[in-house]
Amino acid sequence: MRRRLWLLCAVLWPLAALAQGFPAPGKVVRIVIGFPPGGGTDIQARQVAPKFAEALGVPVVVDNKPGASTMIAAQEVARAAPDGYTLLYTFSGTMAQNPHTLASVPYDPFRDFTPISNGARGPLVLVAWAGAPFSNVQELVAYAKANPGKLNYASFGTGTSSHIDGELLARNAGIEMVHVPYKGAADAFKDLFSGRVQIMFDAATTGIANAKSGKMKMLGVVAESRVSMLPEVPTITEQGVPGIDIMGWLGFFGPAGMKPEVVHALNAALVKALRSPEVMEGFLNGGYEATPSSPEELGASMKDSYERWGKVVKQLGLRPN
Repeated sequence: MRRRLWLLCAVLWPLAALAQGFPAPGKVVRIVIGFPPGGGTDIQARQVAPKFAEALGVPVVVDNKPGASTMIAAQEVARAAPDGYTLLYTFSGTMAQNPHTLASVPYDPFRDFTPISNGARGPLVLVAWAGAPFSNVQELVAYAKANPGKLNYASFGTGTSSHIDGELLARNAGIEMVHVPYKGAADAFKDLFSGRVQIMFDAATTGIANAKSGKMKMLGVVAESRVSMLPEVPTITEQGVPGIDIMGWLGFFGPAGMKPEVVHALNAALVKALRSPEVMEGFLNGGYEATPSSPEELGASMKDSYERWGKVVKQLGLRPN
């Protein structure tokens, strides 16, 4: 009953918002991304944008603002006018991990943003340089133990899940690895393809594509059990290293202080876009499931992730830097 009521509100609220002039003709909605073009988050945003624009009736553009573990993009949206024309599409690390791992975070995830809708849910995958002398997690662990300190792992930013999962792998497997952070996955690929770094926890979207092309190997998936999108890829726990299993999500956020009618208009358009067959298929091909939701559901996901990652960071003894 509650779900039917929410769906009815999602239909009616946009009409109220339109009556008040949102979105206004001639305006453009900007989706800010904290990674360079070519990464998983960027690919998803560009798949959603045309359908989102169609539902809203105004153009939607994707604006890449990479760097500082997505904080540059997040800060820009937090400081934007709360008029509905500037949104952030980001992964859980921006809201749930950065505040625990970075000494200076220029935003408060709960105070400075308005949740709009969940976007996607999917795992990170552990990938390796195509020329690496290992093809699964057991072989990786054996190599690292035989060559202490010689294994470099890339991440798409200090404090992100890509970084923390690497630290978990080192601790839980009892191996030494050197962390090499980048502004995003696309930047890390250059060194991963050449073997300057050997492994990385990557978004499934780009991990699958690069594994299929032969540029990388896929060693394992970060999940409690095998995922339907990658049934042939074993979890890291299956391969003898437990505790690396928190599934990631991505969501759409606006600045704090947005009018409820604008939030609901954006939510209804995003839900429609994310449920389109084209977007759902595109996400699945990249190893993710489109997960449109109410703003309240996204807020609950953020709170749960914030608490879970806080415990993990504390267990690892990672100090904010």
